[in-house]
Amino acid sequence: MISLSSITELNDLVQDLPRFEQALTQLAEKLHLDLSAFSADHISLRCHQNSTADRWRQGLLQCATLLSETEINGRPICLFDLAVPLAVGPWHIDCVELPYPGEKRYPHEGWEHVELVLGGDPATLYARALSCLADEALLLPGIKLKQSAPKGEGERLPNPTLALTDGNITIKFHPYPIRDIVASERG
Repeated sequence: MISLSSITELNDLVQDLPRFEQALTQLAEKLHLDLSAFSADHISLRCHQNSTADRWRQGLLQCATLLSETEINGRPICLFDLAVPLAVGPWHIDCVELPYPGEKRYPHEGWEHVELVLGGDPATLYARALSCLADEALLLPGIKLKQSAPKGEGERLPNPTLALTDGNITIKFHPYPIRDIVASERG
């Protein structure tokens, strides 16, 4: 099986992973969030140029299968099922999200967020996710909270998201695994 580290088109991502892991650990510590208590559903990339997204897509197709490609908020979002899971923090993650560039410009091109599944009623996701954090976590300078409900064409499951960011990386909570969301698109 081919891993990410053996693909030339993905060298920048392999080199970026230690930075991401360190930043993820630091953000989790600030939030008093025990990452090992959660299941990481997938990891996501961010880039500024379609040419970078195309290069990463070509690289990922060498070590993964395309699980889904759908348009969300006016841009393609690709999900890849890795042949060899990626070791990130306490997890082995087998799904990579590759959003093509949109309007927003991110401070860094590379790994940007992990998405954690917090199973349960989608209507209570925000309250349940907030209860996982120390009360003072949301008062920390530079920490931002965003609630959203991204929806792909044909999705039948509600997909609320609670995102916590320090401006460099993000931790997101969802009520369902991404594979369940993709399956809902297919009926």
